[in-house]
Amino acid sequence: MGSTGTVLRELRGAQKSAKGVSLYSRYVNRPAGRLLAAGAYRAGLTPNQVTLVSALFTYAALAAVALVEPSWTLALAVYAALALGFAFDSADGQLARLTGRGGPDGEWLDHVVDCGKLVLVHTAVLISFYRFGELPSDAWLLLPLGFQLAAVVTFCAGLLREHLGKAAVAGAPAGSAAAPVSRVRAVALLPADYGIFCLVFLLLGAPGAFRAGYAVLAVVHTLFLAAFLTKWFRELRALRPG
Repeated sequence: MGSTGTVLRELRGAQKSAKGVSLYSRYVNRPAGRLLAAGAYRAGLTPNQVTLVSALFTYAALAAVALVEPSWTLALAVYAALALGFAFDSADGQLARLTGRGGPDGEWLDHVVDCGKLVLVHTAVLISFYRFGELPSDAWLLLPLGFQLAAVVTFCAGLLREHLGKAAVAGAPAGSAAAPVSRVRAVALLPADYGIFCLVFLLLGAPGAFRAGYAVLAVVHTLFLAAFLTKWFRELRALRPG
């Protein structure tokens, strides 16, 4: 087993493409995941075990949102756990590429955990609104449901786009040049990044500010959903056989 420095160098060489990745994931979450992956490698953990660690941090944070009265202490604890869970979510794939121990079972488990996270995070906010929110109107209870719909549809549609497009990518000529990574696109994708979304939980100690920030993100994610669906539909339509 190599030194931590050697492992980190090998992990840097096993990174996925930065194309279509926001600046947060590229410069914050992936490097954090790399450190965690190196630690997991040294500890002898498997990629699937790292995925379960990610789920433990994430789901514990969401249970706290639903069950504990909002406060600044809760805000810091929830954000820290969500950020760690997201970093471990990056670490499992990096560890799998480093060790060659990835497979369909690991990819399936990772997607199941991610799907559960997207459903539960907005369910937790809905429960918190209902139990502790002192809402100006009951209509606020509809907001987490709408946000949840946008998040789940984006996730599922993105997975389908990826899998339906694999055959076309595999059949592309060997000399096809990869599109360059766009920094403008990386900046534009920041509002849709899960890591940026997690920041709103730092406002849990101020319920009005949290509701406002959450509402803004709900609108932004809905707009991104419309843009993504349009883009992905056009891309898949272009893959029709001539």
